[in-house]
Amino acid sequence: MALKIISFYKYTEIENPEKFRDEHQSLCENLSLNGKIYIAFEGINGNVCGEEENINQYKNKLSSLKGFENIIFKEDEISDYVFPKMHVRVKKELVNLSIEELTNEKGGERLSPEKLLEFYETGKDFIVIDTRNSYESKIGHFKNALQPEMKNFREWPIVVETLSEYKDKTIVTYCTGGIRCEKASAYLIKKGFKNVYQLDGGILTYIKKYPDTFWHGGMFVFDGRKVVEPNTKDELKHTANCELCGNPTSYYINCHNLDCDKLIVCCKNCTTKYNYCCSQKCEKSPRKRERIYE
Repeated sequence: MALKIISFYKYTEIENPEKFRDEHQSLCENLSLNGKIYIAFEGINGNVCGEEENINQYKNKLSSLKGFENIIFKEDEISDYVFPKMHVRVKKELVNLSIEELTNEKGGERLSPEKLLEFYETGKDFIVIDTRNSYESKIGHFKNALQPEMKNFREWPIVVETLSEYKDKTIVTYCTGGIRCEKASAYLIKKGFKNVYQLDGGILTYIKKYPDTFWHGGMFVFDGRKVVEPNTKDELKHTANCELCGNPTSYYINCHNLDCDKLIVCCKNCTTKYNYCCSQKCEKSPRKRERIYE
């Protein structure tokens, strides 16, 4: 039984998100899929896993709907289900920026992974900016990328105020799959930045095509895997260090003490040594999360 996970998003108008949600929940349950899908008036954002045949049926169905004809799916093979259940939820925004007048139609020009590789290899003068949260960029990022301190995407307008010196530079924004950098690039243009790109397909697409090049470290993902590690060259494998022993790693865990739940960078040796906890104190806690994926 071949299992796959797909990641996707599409900014397209959905007139009745609640009705769309209910129909989508039934579709996914009928296909025995697990994952998380978010629906808003502005579109869809999701990560879904299941048997390959059922994943293909889902892709065909979604692509057949009006407004979703050219939706792009990023997919990977997996060894086990990386979501315990199927959730389809309605949100006000797919990624929360709380700027109502912002439209993605005025976002940055889409830059293919091939073109970004060319930018690096030819020594083009450009600025590459990570639009993800800081805990994501901590374990992996593009070479020479600006990595703003952000706890969540709502802080992007504050970050942009610090970037004024780059207004006349060529800027490439990136995120995991493209949904955040699409909106982030639109905001940059709204604020007067002249030459703005968004990495088409995000990190997911780039590292699948060009591992061991200009992506350094691991990539944080929002499923049970926590991290995808694309590189084989030792010097490109890790950009972070274990918070317990200091050794290089790209591995993340949530402390299994349910009263802590701290997200920490933790190597696999320390993960085992401390029983998936962030400290000896948490290791002794009677309230522990069940191990599902680690």
